[in-house]
Amino acid sequence: MTSNLLSSNLTLLPLFFLLFLFISSKAQIESMTDPNEIKLDASMTHIHFFFHDIVSGNNPSAITVTQPISGSMTSFGMINIMDDKLTEGPDISSTEVGRAQGFYASACQGELGFMQSMNLVFTSGQYNGSSISVMGRNAPMHTTREMSIVGGTGLFRMARGFAIAKTHTLDYSTGDATVEYDVYVNK
Repeated sequence: MTSNLLSSNLTLLPLFFLLFLFISSKAQIESMTDPNEIKLDASMTHIHFFFHDIVSGNNPSAITVTQPISGSMTSFGMINIMDDKLTEGPDISSTEVGRAQGFYASACQGELGFMQSMNLVFTSGQYNGSSISVMGRNAPMHTTREMSIVGGTGLFRMARGFAIAKTHTLDYSTGDATVEYDVYVNK
């Protein structure tokens, strides 16, 4: 009897261990993507702004250049080119700090997931004339997304780091979106 109890407890041990790993790694990932929880070292710069992706109206800032495959629920195959405004606040009329120039391509058949490549071109303030190059997966229906900083120019030459994106507003009828960005870059 004791042998059976010991044996059944030993088989449950790996399950408890896996559950512990899952819970602790999920908490660690969530804390890594919370801008308030990120600890900066002396060489890292934090830049906060809002990104306005306007796909509707007479003067869109993002246009579709390749249509998705027929019947795709995730817009698979669609490619958009963008020149989106970056502002200090969430309102599109707030002070412009730069432009996001690049593209995003729907590269996932299981959910809405973009391969995004863009240059954050700063046009005012202390980073005026510099840019940061961002590349990575952007799944806009996820609460928080993280993309890589793969380079830059000017003050950000040879930069490395990461960008955290959170959808601030999304108009489902037009597709227009405002996204809050927290960029952490080593320069």
